[in-house]
Amino acid sequence: MNGLGGLNKSPDGVVIGLAQLQLPAVETPEQLAAQARRIAEMTAKARKGSRSMDLIVFPEYSLHGLSMNTDPALMCRVDGPEVELWREACREHRIWGCFSIMELNPDGNPYNTGLIIDDEGGIRLKYRKLHPWVPVEPWEPGDLGIPMCDGPNGSRLALVICHDGMFPEMARECAYLGADIMLRTAGYTAPIRHAWQVTNQANAFCNLMYTASVCLSGSDGVFDSMGEAMIVGFDGMTLVHGGGRPDEIVAGEVRPSLVREARRIWGVENNLYQLGHRGYVAVQGGAGDCPYTYMHDLAAGRYRLPWEDEVLIKDGTSEGFPPPERRYGGAKGGAAR
Repeated sequence: MNGLGGLNKSPDGVVIGLAQLQLPAVETPEQLAAQARRIAEMTAKARKGSRSMDLIVFPEYSLHGLSMNTDPALMCRVDGPEVELWREACREHRIWGCFSIMELNPDGNPYNTGLIIDDEGGIRLKYRKLHPWVPVEPWEPGDLGIPMCDGPNGSRLALVICHDGMFPEMARECAYLGADIMLRTAGYTAPIRHAWQVTNQANAFCNLMYTASVCLSGSDGVFDSMGEAMIVGFDGMTLVHGGGRPDEIVAGEVRPSLVREARRIWGVENNLYQLGHRGYVAVQGGAGDCPYTYMHDLAAGRYRLPWEDEVLIKDGTSEGFPPPERRYGGAKGGAAR
C-alpha cells in the first residue's frame, strides 16, 4: 500500500516525494545560482501539489549537473547561499527536503555531499558519499561514515548516494544503525537501469527497510539521465515506480511502524537479526562470530582480492583525470596523516 501516492495518508505514514529533476547544464556561477533557485521553486511545487507530503527528495547532481567540473568557483559550502535558499524554502513551505551539493574541500578534491533539512530549516543530516563512482567521478571519498537522523512522523532516515547503493554493506549499515527509510539519490543514466532496480529491492528486503530512490531525468545535450524513481517496501516489493519524465514528482506513503513490527516479530527472513545470531535453533542465541574473511581483512587494512594484481583500472586516467598524488586522509601535496 502507498496511499494512492500519499493522497490518503495514514496517521503513522510518511509521504515521500521523489523529484525526477531535469538534468541541468551548469558551467558558470550564474547558472549555479539559477539552478539553486529552481530547486527551491520545485520544493514549493512539492508542497503546493501535495498538502500531505512530508519529504521531497532531489537527485544527486541536481544542482551541479553531470559535468564533473571541480572548479572552486562552482563548489558549495554547507553554510553557503545555495543551502540557505533551500533552508528557507523548507521553512516557508513546512516540508522536509533532501538536497545535493558538491562541497568545497580545502585539503583535496570536493566532496559529493547530501543534506537533509527539516521543515523548520534545520540541517538534520550531512553525508559525504563514501563510494564515488570510479573511475568516472573525481570526488574525495567520504569521511563522515553513514549518519542517521530522526525524520518526519517518527521515522528514522539514512541517506546514501548513487553508487553507494551497489554495496550491500551500505544498506546493512543504515539498517544496523536503526534506519527504517533509506534514501538513495543518483544521477545514473539508462545503462544502469536494471542494476538500479534490483539493488533498490535487495537493499530493502535484506534489511527489512523501506528504500526511496530517485535519479535525474532528461538530457543536458550530452548525457541522458533516467528518472526511475522508486519506493520499495521492506518485503522487497516495489510500491511506486516512476518512468523517465523530467520534473515529475513521484510520491508514495511508507509506514515505518510496519518496519519496526517486522523487525520484532518476523522469524523467517529476519536477516538483519540473523546475521549476528546464526543457527539459533541449534545453539542458544545463535553463533555471534564473524566468519567473513573480507570483513576481517578490511577492518585490519589488508583487504586484497585474489586477482588484485590483474585489475586494470585503478585510477581516473581513463576518464581524463590525472593520477592522484595523495593518499587518503592526506592534505594536498602531502602524505597521509
